[in-house]
Order: sequence, then C-alpha cells, then structure tokens
Amino acid sequence: MRIAFVSMETTRQADTVGARRFERIARLLDARGHEVTLFCQQWWDGESDEFEDDGLTHRAVTLGSSSSFALRLPTQLLRYRPDIIHVRATPPGQVMAALTASKLGRIPLVLEWAGDEMLDSSDRFLTTAVKRPTRVITPSELIRTEVRELGADGNRTIVIPESIDWSVLEAVSPKENGEIVYAHRLDETANLGDLLLGLAELRTRDWSATIIGDGPLREEYEQETADLRIDDRVEFVGEIDREERVSIYQGAHVFAQTARREEFPTELLWALACGCLGVVEYQAESSAHELIENYDRSFRVTNPQQIADAIAASGEYERRESDERWSEFTHGEVIQQYVSMYQKLLDERGMF
Repeated sequence: MRIAFVSMETTRQADTVGARRFERIARLLDARGHEVTLFCQQWWDGESDEFEDDGLTHRAVTLGSSSSFALRLPTQLLRYRPDIIHVRATPPGQVMAALTASKLGRIPLVLEWAGDEMLDSSDRFLTTAVKRPTRVITPSELIRTEVRELGADGNRTIVIPESIDWSVLEAVSPKENGEIVYAHRLDETANLGDLLLGLAELRTRDWSATIIGDGPLREEYEQETADLRIDDRVEFVGEIDREERVSIYQGAHVFAQTARREEFPTELLWALACGCLGVVEYQAESSAHELIENYDRSFRVTNPQQIADAIAASGEYERRESDERWSEFTHGEVIQQYVSMYQKLLDERGMF
C-alpha cells in the first residue's frame, strides 16, 4: 500500500508522546514493505523537498506557517495518490486539509489521536475534524471516550494500543536495583507521593525501590522521601534509556503505577512484559487499569494503604524475568492491526 502520513511538526520540532507514536507507526509500516511518506514542514537544511531520516521519507509541504501548510497539503497529497491518508490530530487545520484531499480523491482518511494533544474543545475546526475522518484511532478506551465526547462517531473509533520491542527483553540482563520500581516524568501528573506514603507504611519490612524519571518535581519528591525517613531505601536514577529501564524491570518484582494521567501506560506494559507484578492505583484520567483488567498478576488499588498491602502481598507470587502474555503487544502484532484496518477500509471502497 502507499500511505501518506501527515504531521506538520515532527519529533525534530516537538518531541511528544503523540509524535513519537505517529512516526513509529510510519517506520514500522515502511519496514514491512509499504510505501510510506511523511508530509511535514521542512526541518532539514538544503533545497531538496525530500529527506530520509532513520529510514522514513519526509516530504516538505512548506517552510512557513500552519495556514500555508494547510493550503498546500491537498494538492501534494493528490499528486502522491496514496491508498490511505493517515493524519495527526494537531493542528486541526491539517486535518481539515487532509479531509479535502480525502474527499476529492476518494481516499480513506485515518485520524491518529494520541491523547496528549493540547487542543481547545471549543474550536469548531477541532469538532469538525474529529467527526469526519473514516476512522479515528486512539491508544486506549480512556482516549476513545474523550474523542467521542468531542463528537466522534463511536462506530468509527478504534483502539490500537502502544507496542514494545520484544527483542530488547531478550538482549539485556536483569539488574538488581530494587524490588519495587516506578517510572514516569516527575511532573504535576506523577503522583509519586501516594507510592512513597505506601512505602512508608512498610518501614519494618525489607524492601528497596527505584524511581525512574526526571522533571520539575524531582527535588520535592526526594525531600519527601527524606521526610518520611525512607530515603536510604529509595533511589532516584533519573532519565535512563530503554535498555537500562528493561534491565531494571527484569530485576524488580513490582511495578507501581500511580500517575494521574496516562493516555496509555507504556512503562507499565514494559514492566509487565518483564515479569513484574502490577500495582495500579485507579485514576480517572489514566488508562492503566484497562491494561490489567483481566490479568491475575496485578493489584488494583485506590489509596496509599492499599498500595502498601498490595506490595506486602506480592511476596506470595513467583519472580519472573518475562511474561509471554504480553507478546500480543509487540511491534509486529500491533502494526498488523493497522494493516488490517487499512485493508478493511480499502475493501469497503472497492479499492483493495
């Protein structure tokens, strides 16, 4: 298939969760032999309107503003003659422009809505943009609900989760950093305090914990561990790469998920795949509880005392360094869901 991906800004300009997800999907499809081009603002030097970055072809629509990008995009898409147009939700103007090309060329339009977009729900372009694509893809039921509340047709929305590279699990060795591990950016959504309070309830037990991530609230959380007199057993390791994270997960026994906002709990998924037990605190704006809904090596909790109780109970479970249950979330398995969706859309239009 020939697939046009549309994102005015790439990870080179705004390295967000949604941008990384979008480009990862494009690269995985390209690696499977599909013809994929990402239409974007030019961010590279030189006069060429195409640039290959890490195996993915980028095509410059414009050097200018979002308005000029939206004006030029339909013509470029129609010249490319894709089988599918796949567009990010932000800015809404690029979705409207992609819709124009979709209608003129009778090309199925897929909207990728990651959930981390900073958008104004009163924007009429946004509400129009979310109603008219052929399909809207979200990473979780939480985000699917948010999109439907903006006006998306429930019959046109699909959940396709994040994916992981299983080969990383097979390539690293367990690192004995701590029995309990937590990973999230240490910002206003981290809610690490609930885990620290739970750990403080377990002072008389033998445990150690590793906190992965950095952010504006790191010093506050480090001070809180000192105030709770557990700083000798809690290590803050900051921002580390994927291989080191996986190594720590494989050496741990429990992954604690307490963040208030998770569009998709990617670190929890990695930890579960590495054999960790999941202790997940329910949060209204987090999809983490969805992941463990039918998983017996997990605990769903609502407060610090229950976190403490769950960690105490985790000793009854065997230790693992991987869990094949989560192999359905590998890159290959998840990208096949996109391919199957594309094929169905083309079948419906008599084009495949």
